[in-house]
Amino acid sequence: MPKPFHFKLDKVLDYREQLEEQAKGALARAQAARDAQAEKLAGLEARLAAHLAAEAESRTSANDMWLWRQYKDALSQDISIARVNLNSLELKLQRSRTEAVERSKDKKLLEKLKQTQAKRHHDQENAREEKENDEMSTIRFEPHDH
Repeated sequence: MPKPFHFKLDKVLDYREQLEEQAKGALARAQAARDAQAEKLAGLEARLAAHLAAEAESRTSANDMWLWRQYKDALSQDISIARVNLNSLELKLQRSRTEAVERSKDKKLLEKLKQTQAKRHHDQENAREEKENDEMSTIRFEPHDH
């Protein structure tokens, strides 16, 4: 009866699988945050474009022109801040992506080791079993001397 294969680093493999799942979760969160920030930036830019298109309407009085200019400056400042935040989130996303790839590589390396050791174990067990069968055949064989 062949002995079952037991991988000695199963706990390490399990731990690396957990780390990979955590890295994938962090990547998904970073992607969602970046996408939300990009959407926010696009919305601000659309509001600024609409505001600039309505410039002619602001020329009715000095107060209207001042309000129009203040709103335009505030939108421009919000856009600048949103771009900085987006760049920061893109860097975080890139780091998360790199981390997820590294974790995946670590896990795959151990999985490959496990496969290699399982194959070696299987081959050794087959060779041992074949050797036992050959020995049994040799012992059972009775030459007929006439």
